Amino acid sequence: MRLSTLAVVTALGTLAVVACGNQKELPFDPGGTPPDPEATFTRVQGEVFSASCALSGCHAGAAPQAGMDLSLGVAYQNTVGVSSTERADLWRIAPGDPDSSYLIKKVRGDPDISGSRMPFGGTLGASQMRLLTDWVRRGAPRD
Repeated sequence: MRLSTLAVVTALGTLAVVACGNQKELPFDPGGTPPDPEATFTRVQGEVFSASCALSGCHAGAAPQAGMDLSLGVAYQNTVGVSSTERADLWRIAPGDPDSSYLIKKVRGDPDISGSRMPFGGTLGASQMRLLTDWVRRGAPRD
């Protein structure tokens, strides 16, 4: 009986080590901290999309760039779980996974993007990047 208890404890310990070893490093997560619970879609819309993206000639209006309208009221349905037009193997926003979210790659300026870094002609500030990334890390809820 003692031997089987030891085997179970050993197996559980091994499983815990393996599971922890596969944890993915996420941007803006140097200490393994959880995402900011106040990183909501409402804030992303107001502080990122409406402020820097949903502009005439960019991601708003009758013919938004890449068919991605980030205007108030339609941005969520045009981003979360929607295939990117530039990288069909990635979603625009992959809930819980910033590194697999093409929109995050575009605003970071990752080397594997097509075209230019966004927003065109500028960059998001550190607080805007953290907000956007934390919202995606939270699972991109519609809150």
